[in-house]
Amino acid sequence: MTNNKIDILIIEDSQTQAMHLQFILEELGYGAVAAQNGMQGLELLKKSFFPIVITDWIMPEMDGFEFCQTVRQQDFPGYVYLIILTAKDTKTDIIAGLEAGADDYLIKPVDKAELAARLNTAKRIIRLEHSLRKRNEEIALLSVTDPLTKIYNRRYLNEQLPTALAYSSRYNHPFSLMIADIDFFKSINDRYGHLTGDRVLESFARFLKRCIREGVDWMARYGGEEFVIVLPETNVSGAHSAAERYRNLIAETTLLTEPEPICITASFGVACVYPSGEGKQITPEALIESADQCLYRAKKEGRNRCFAILLG
Repeated sequence: MTNNKIDILIIEDSQTQAMHLQFILEELGYGAVAAQNGMQGLELLKKSFFPIVITDWIMPEMDGFEFCQTVRQQDFPGYVYLIILTAKDTKTDIIAGLEAGADDYLIKPVDKAELAARLNTAKRIIRLEHSLRKRNEEIALLSVTDPLTKIYNRRYLNEQLPTALAYSSRYNHPFSLMIADIDFFKSINDRYGHLTGDRVLESFARFLKRCIREGVDWMARYGGEEFVIVLPETNVSGAHSAAERYRNLIAETTLLTEPEPICITASFGVACVYPSGEGKQITPEALIESADQCLYRAKKEGRNRCFAILLG
């Protein structure tokens, strides 16, 4: 992170003081944007994120103390490092500012060398916070990702399906769910070994992920060779047609695996619901169970088939 990539927000009701501080910051290689009070500064911060804010203590409408408290109650895309700028130099006042949410303070008049040192500290803290945030996001993603197929796992399905179904119910939109199962997968493991079986699962998951509507549908590994595909805003006819399309494409595709290419087929079970504010609501468990029953019927009647049901 270099200086010229950092814009700093200055909140200072004195135009002369703001211009002086802006000049120093630009000399140090930073960008600077000025606001006249805390309310204006808060609006600018919401519109365009600033990782570092230097705010005066005493201002009209919203002072620095209240501004710091308000910022700490907001959710921004990154950490906001707050520096209080004040003529107050008593320990009590400085502690009050820090307790309000400020990270550091500067005493007027601002010394250029001191400001540079404080900003270097701010950048270190921002880098650390960014690294920690990124790492936490990676850990959160790993916790809901199937390690083999790199799609969502059953935990994600259990967490997100109720929310998706509730949204559908709230707006009275159709909602479909399908379960796909690789036919005779055990025989693939028995003949070629589990490593080849894993490659088949990976290829199958990648194939289905390419087929579904990006940004609308989503899929998760349900267990073993079974995969769930969630289709919001999709009626039973649309979901059945989609499943039939996937099934035919899979049957026509040869998976390039070792020691030899493998041809597979898959069976599909589809369940659809038209949620309504009236009457009994369908639970996620009931939706999955209905799709699973359709899948069982497809396998019982010879596999490489698709059956669908509309729940009342």
